[in-house]
Parts: sequence; structure tokens; C-alpha cells
Amino acid sequence: MFNSVIKTALSLAALGALLALLQGTPADAQPRKVWVSGFGMDSPACGAIATPCLGLQQAVNNVMPGGDVSILTPLDFGLQLTISKSVNITNDGAGEASILPPAGGVAIDIAAGPGDTISLRGLVLDGQIAGGHGIFVATANAVHVQNCVIRNFQRSGSGFATGIVVQSETNMQVFISDTIIFNNGNGAVTGGLIIQPIVVAGVNVVLDRIHVENNVIGIMVDGHLTNGNGAHVILRDSVVSGNVADGVLARTQSGKGPAYIIVEHTSTVNNFGIGIEADGPRAIAILNDDTIARNGTGISAVNSGQIISFGNNKNFNNLGPEGAPTGFLSQM
Repeated sequence: MFNSVIKTALSLAALGALLALLQGTPADAQPRKVWVSGFGMDSPACGAIATPCLGLQQAVNNVMPGGDVSILTPLDFGLQLTISKSVNITNDGAGEASILPPAGGVAIDIAAGPGDTISLRGLVLDGQIAGGHGIFVATANAVHVQNCVIRNFQRSGSGFATGIVVQSETNMQVFISDTIIFNNGNGAVTGGLIIQPIVVAGVNVVLDRIHVENNVIGIMVDGHLTNGNGAHVILRDSVVSGNVADGVLARTQSGKGPAYIIVEHTSTVNNFGIGIEADGPRAIAILNDDTIARNGTGISAVNSGQIISFGNNKNFNNLGPEGAPTGFLSQM
């Protein structure tokens, strides 16, 4: 009886070892953290701190879903980065970590799964005038952009150019903070930041302490591509200035999704078009403690759009009409 038990235990142990070999051991798994450096070299095995990858794309490919890609030394890290899984990419002071896309290209293309979370911190995305988009967000659960620079996306010819495009195909949360977006856009509905859901689920966006400067449109919240929940945006503690067209534009059409933005503690100044505009029957801008000055027009609501004020904003010294809110909210 005792020998039988021993033989059974040994057989189970052998089976377990065989299954481990067939399924792969922990040593074969993707690493939790991958490093990138100018002195690195790309390979399917790169990423340890002693043998870093050279390119961000190789590093993202190598890291496990939800893992971290960290930058050791400054460099131009490739032409385009495609992200299709959860990942955190961080530059915390190594120097300028930049992506320089080809003419008409996208610096960072996010097409991840509906449950994936992406974090980008400390990156410089430079379109060098010919680039198409700095960041194009199509699918993910949440996208976090912090302490980044997105500039010079102005491609010529067909196709529009914008610093950040959130053209969400899934229900999504987007958070952008401590970031500067400037010198982007190549046409009437392009510019610094375009939020434009194309599915019923909609998108929620929070913008904190961002500078949106010298683009075509500064920020556009657009609901006209969906008949669903549209876009809901909060912009706070920020500056929108020097844009060729409108500073902040919420627009939609009858029967389409809402374009809703709360603007608080923000300066919208020196834009050649309208400082803050609501265009369409479900376009709503709510203003709280904002400064609107030196724009072509201060504020404007057209085609049944609404601009609603808490009564504590400063709208003055615009080059054309100051404009007036369509309604007021009481302060609590």
C-alpha cells in the first residue's frame, strides 16, 4: 500500500512537470518591466536594465500586458508607436524622449482592448510639420497622458492633422494633465485636441492644467458622428490661447450625440475666432470662474447651442462682440 502511494505521488509530480514544460515556465513569461535606452539594442529578449531595448515599439511588444516601459536615456524613439494592450510608458527625467513620425503618420496609435488602460508620461511628440496626429485614440478602457508635449502636426494634402484625436470606438475615459499642445492643425475642423466619439457609448474626458496654444482650433468637443451618449468633458485650471480659429468649440447636430464641456478656472484669451462657442441643439458649455478676453469674439451660442454661466466669469476686452450667456446657474 505504501509503495503504491509513493508511485502515485511520483506519477503526479511527473505529470505536473510535463504540463509546466508544455505551458511554459515563469522564466519564459514576458517581463513586468522593460527598459529603453539610446545604447540599447532591439531583440525579442531585450528590456533588462543591463540589456535595454533601443525602440519603444520593441519594448512595448516585449513587456507583459499592464507592465511598465521606462526610459533610461534621452533619444528619438522611432517613427510610430502602436499600442494594443495595457501598458505604462514613463520618462521621469532622463531627458527628451521623443517620437518623430513619418510624413502623414501618427506618433502614437492606441487601439487596445475594451478593458485596457494606457499611461503615457514625459514624452515629446513632434510632427515636424509633416506629421498627421500626435496621439490617435480609438479603443481602450482608459488613457492617461501626463507631462507630455505634442507639437507641429500639420500634414499637407489629404487627411486632417491634430495634436490629439479621441475618436473613441468604445466606452472610454481619457485623462490629460500638465501637458502642452501647440502648433497643430491643417484645416477648419483640426487643431490641438479633437474629442469625437463615433459609437453610442460615448467618452468622458478630464483635462487638468493643460496649455493649448497656436493651433487651428484649440479644443473641439464634437458629437455629430454618433447618436449615442456623445462627449462629456471637463477643462479646468488651463490656458487656451493664440489659436487661429475658436479657442473652445462644442458642436453637434440635431439627432446626434451631445457635446458637453464644463470650463472652470481657465483663461481663454487671444484666439482669433471665438473664445468659447456652442454650436448645435445639444452643444452645451458651462462656465465657472473663467477669463475670456482678447478673442475675435468672446462667447457665442448658435443653432440652439447653450452657454450657461455661474455668473462669476470675466468676459471683456474682446476684439469683436463680447457675447452673452444663454442661461445662468446659481452658486451653492
